[in-house]
Amino acid sequence: MPKIKMPKSSPSIDMTPMVDLAFLLVTFFMLISQFRAEEAAVIDMPSSVSDLVIPDKDIMMILVDKDDKVFFTVTGQDTRRNVLEKMGEKYKVTFTEEQKKEFSNMSSFGVPIRQLPAYLDAGSPEKKKAIQDQSKGIPLDSVACELCDWVFYSRIGAPKYRVAIKGDQAASYPAIRRVMDILQEKKVNKFNLITNMETGSAE
Repeated sequence: MPKIKMPKSSPSIDMTPMVDLAFLLVTFFMLISQFRAEEAAVIDMPSSVSDLVIPDKDIMMILVDKDDKVFFTVTGQDTRRNVLEKMGEKYKVTFTEEQKKEFSNMSSFGVPIRQLPAYLDAGSPEKKKAIQDQSKGIPLDSVACELCDWVFYSRIGAPKYRVAIKGDQAASYPAIRRVMDILQEKKVNKFNLITNMETGSAE
């Protein structure tokens, strides 16, 4: 008796669940990801062989650009807002709710406290850059050391934060030394110097 051959057919795979899963994963990562705000200063860091990775959160950072201008940032929206309010009280500078919200969402800045309201109201990055270019950075002289107070109030609000200095390789030694002295004056004796990872030469 002859065998009956079943007709061959390609298996049909429903890809709808896979597509749904892909979109769910994309949506999930978009919701949990935090986009890093653009830095107020371009820092060309020197190289080193250190492999210590500085975290993106729980950190207070002081930046020094090639012109020795000093910039400051501290992570955490609530922390930034609280520090701004403390600085406003000390220097008698009033900030609106919109300005506080803008400050809590931005990254580093490099203007004196009295120029900060205008800087926060500037809106576009171009206008902010124009204000920043006209300023001399955050004051750190002995008479009006605003950087001292930014560090002080940040340490009160977030005492366990890691502290780091991010200096341009063209920045002068006295500028970096002054920042280090300020940290030590505020009892911050442990901090990191951020550098680029040095690449070995090809043999």
